[in-house]
Amino acid sequence: MRLPVSRKVWGWGLYYWGNHAFTTSIITVFFPIFFKDYWSAGADVTLSTFRLGLANSIASLVVAVSAPVLGAIADRGGRAKRFLVASALFGAVMVLALHWVGKGEWQWAVTFYVLASLGYFWGNVFGDSMLVSVAEPGKLDITSAVGYFAGYLGGGLFLALGVAMSLKPEWFGLADAAAAVRLLLVLAALWWALFSLPLLFWVPPPPRAAAHIPFGVAAREGLLQFVETFRHIRGYKPVFVFLAAYWVYIDGVNTVIQMAVDYGKSIGFGTADLILAVLLVQFVGVPAALAAGYLGSRIGPRRAIFIGLAVYVFVSIYATFMTRPFEFYLVAGMVGLVQGGVQLLSRSYFARLVPPERAGEFFGFYNMLGEFAAIIGPLLVGSVSYLTGSPRLSILSVIVLFAAGAYLLTLVRVSSPR
Repeated sequence: MRLPVSRKVWGWGLYYWGNHAFTTSIITVFFPIFFKDYWSAGADVTLSTFRLGLANSIASLVVAVSAPVLGAIADRGGRAKRFLVASALFGAVMVLALHWVGKGEWQWAVTFYVLASLGYFWGNVFGDSMLVSVAEPGKLDITSAVGYFAGYLGGGLFLALGVAMSLKPEWFGLADAAAAVRLLLVLAALWWALFSLPLLFWVPPPPRAAAHIPFGVAAREGLLQFVETFRHIRGYKPVFVFLAAYWVYIDGVNTVIQMAVDYGKSIGFGTADLILAVLLVQFVGVPAALAAGYLGSRIGPRRAIFIGLAVYVFVSIYATFMTRPFEFYLVAGMVGLVQGGVQLLSRSYFARLVPPERAGEFFGFYNMLGEFAAIIGPLLVGSVSYLTGSPRLSILSVIVLFAAGAYLLTLVRVSSPR
């Protein structure tokens, strides 16, 4: 299949190339490590884990409350492009601000991290909503793939740069790993902002932007649309039950992504091992996603999701008792096998449940839940670690989310695809 080559498609895709420097390198790897070693220096590991979990939960909660309103306003008023660029610049500035946070100043680190996360998640809401307007006729799927391709590649390359800088700071004329991470924060902000510029110049505003709908009118119409969508979903019980299950178990998946490095640090693993394990997840995940799609087509997506959740339960139990770096690599490999598969199979199974005439409307709600399902898990992990004094019990608590989500998934009853 021929890839779309229009400038607006690649301008839109390059935004994901840029913002994945934040999610892949900062959220997943370097912020948890630096937060524990530098900004929370002297604090007990259980306390720093609680602070990080609380920060992630606050960011997710704010986005979950605000994104439907902002997304609806952007949709109704044709403001998606302006909102996207504003979110990107806001997030990049907050990442840059982290560079000047001093040792032990965990309060400022949490504040700027939460604000940067808001810019990232808000940007994804508006970027996803622009897919229909940037896609060429008949190329909606392949255009969406361009965004994923650019995001994974850009984020992976930036992470490789970060790994080299943190493990071999002398190659870059830096004193130590701490200096490397502080410089990496500056580079992540510039990377994010720089690769947002093609979208600003190459992607035309959505057609509705020319209507100049007042902000208040757009907000009112957007809220009414959101309420109507929610009412329709409640009328389809299989869809409603599945969304409840998805929100719970994908919260567990996102929690593992956000808190795994912090957990490894808490039980004494070295920074180099943790960073290389994250790289392993990226490499394993690419072919594993294709294998998951094949498995879903053979045995059905719901059964394949159950397999993925079972692997996550096993990983959580195994991670509770691991003591050697090799075991962390093994856990990373197992996560890489199922992480993308659970996500893509959930989407294909949901497509079997929704009424075709309202697929776009229902998928909008699905994407919102998936994007912002990271509220309960990080708070659960952080609270269990702090209250019990055991980081190992904290990772075990995530099993609750996988088990509850799997149970709700068994309640989805459909005789045939709608």
